[in-house]
Amino acid sequence: MVEKKNLRIVYMGTPDFAVEALRCLVEGGYNVVGVITMPDKPAGRGHHMFQSPVKVYAVEHDIPVLQPVRLKDENFIKQLQAINAPLFVVIAFRMLPEVVWQMPPLGTFNLHGSLLPKYRGAAPINWAVMNGETETGVTTFFLQHEIDTGDIIDRVSLQIGPDENVGSVHDRLMALGASLTVKTVEAIEAGTLTTTPQKELTGHQEPTPAPKIFKETCRIDWSREARAVHNHVRGLSPYPAAWSMLDSAMIKIFATNLNPEGAPSNLGPSSYVVINGTRLFVGCSDKAIEVLEVQPQGKRRMTTADYLRGARIPAEGQFE
Repeated sequence: MVEKKNLRIVYMGTPDFAVEALRCLVEGGYNVVGVITMPDKPAGRGHHMFQSPVKVYAVEHDIPVLQPVRLKDENFIKQLQAINAPLFVVIAFRMLPEVVWQMPPLGTFNLHGSLLPKYRGAAPINWAVMNGETETGVTTFFLQHEIDTGDIIDRVSLQIGPDENVGSVHDRLMALGASLTVKTVEAIEAGTLTTTPQKELTGHQEPTPAPKIFKETCRIDWSREARAVHNHVRGLSPYPAAWSMLDSAMIKIFATNLNPEGAPSNLGPSSYVVINGTRLFVGCSDKAIEVLEVQPQGKRRMTTADYLRGARIPAEGQFE
């Protein structure tokens, strides 16, 4: 058994999703001796240097920070070796080279935002919601050569509401993942860790992919069933946001109602109709759904009612 104060930990992460687990480790008395995160980069019109949320937290708590451009850089490898930490924890970071993840004697484990082996890849939370899953969760596992394929340490699940968007699921998984990260470190500290190869959990099914999401991924296909369109929208809300073309301009759509009262029954796919000047219905392959929140190109996010009050679109038309 390793004492908490003697267990030197290097923590690797970048976005908000990774901050909560780092905070829980630090406040739990663990000895986080170094943080690895992305380099600062210019952001916004003023090109102010953007620091990752993980770096901001680390600096506030006087934890040394390394920001390598290349993870195979010889100077970075030497710096990492000099820290002499027996355990690396990775959450929402880049793919690590073998020379890094094989370095610590107690291993390198990752927290992943899905119930592995389902949803391996860069965007597991988005794809779970987009595919209409009713359950997801978080998994800790040891890194190995192929991405997201290592032996599973532990998993915790949560339910996804039928109208819940990915932002809400993300925040709940962030809290759940932080507690699972601490639980995993405690098991390593106590020497009670057990693991399960992912192949024992897959059976005869192929693991579900969760590839990186691009702009075209987010485009709404109105020829699908209404439920699929509804899931697509909430799986991309609030970021990066589903979109369509209306009146030759992009419009982002953040929320829809799958079963609205007063929906017209004769709308074909991608056809829309405005009712009472405040409600916007769009046809899908089986029925119409109501659009509730939008962001027109170059403007702020708003309710559909507010958008329609100022928009000059015909009462009937087509999304593209």
